[in-house]
Amino acid sequence: MAPVRVATRGSALARAQTDAVIARLGVPAEVVVVTTTGDRRTDTPIHALGGTGVFVKEVQEAVLAGTADLAVHSAKDLPSVTAPGLVLAAVPERGDVRDALVGSTLAALPTGARVGTGSVRRRAQLAALRPDLTFGELRGNIGTRLERAADFDAVLVAAVALDRLGLGTRATDRLDPVTMLPQVGQGAIAVECRADDDRTRALLGPITDEPAHRAVTAERAFLAELGGGCSLPCGALAVATATGVSIEVLLASLDGHTVVRTRATGTDPGAIGRRAAHDLLEAHGGRALLESAP
Repeated sequence: MAPVRVATRGSALARAQTDAVIARLGVPAEVVVVTTTGDRRTDTPIHALGGTGVFVKEVQEAVLAGTADLAVHSAKDLPSVTAPGLVLAAVPERGDVRDALVGSTLAALPTGARVGTGSVRRRAQLAALRPDLTFGELRGNIGTRLERAADFDAVLVAAVALDRLGLGTRATDRLDPVTMLPQVGQGAIAVECRADDDRTRALLGPITDEPAHRAVTAERAFLAELGGGCSLPCGALAVATATGVSIEVLLASLDGHTVVRTRATGTDPGAIGRRAAHDLLEAHGGRALLESAP
């Protein structure tokens, strides 16, 4: 068998996730490193680059062009709608979904503390909890963010990123989803391939974790229904069991003054995600929040 060609970004985290997928596959593999828009434009806030897709588009294009057989992404980086010609073929077992503070616990942050994050979702939720906090822009890979932690009272990162790089002990405080609802797909790895590539789809099928796949499907359906290009802070966390799926979702104003949240449960992941979005918008004030957004 010819080596399977695996497209990925070149960051340490992306390579660690790719190595984990290759180990699960157990077949010869060739890594195809791709530089994305998000990697090139490190001086620009993610939301200013358009948010979704800035870390995946070029990796997906390598698969569509036939220079790679599959692509490995952080699921949270994927747009809510799969690109034409591709399929989300596998979601391996999910890691820690939580956000983590490095440098201080939330309770120990002094009044007026400065927190580093490039995420409008994290800023809005922290501002809602602690209106006294101030924020500074923080971009770059995990190594860069940890190096800059001394410039802030604390920085916010995905806990799973620390874990996958063997840096889990750097997390000073892992925030419960009740406090900080994560980004859609956070903690999960997404593996895409061409929709018509039966060989690669068959290869990827056995490495998917069905509960994780269904949970991510529900979260992505929520985001798609909300509007994939939604510029407001939003979050979602779904949990799948043998009997169904439950999801909690959130939408907030940029300043965190308004936060709306709801839950939904059911058996079909896509339907549950869409229903949660509809309920959030129509029954909990989300529509007015969207319409008043700048």
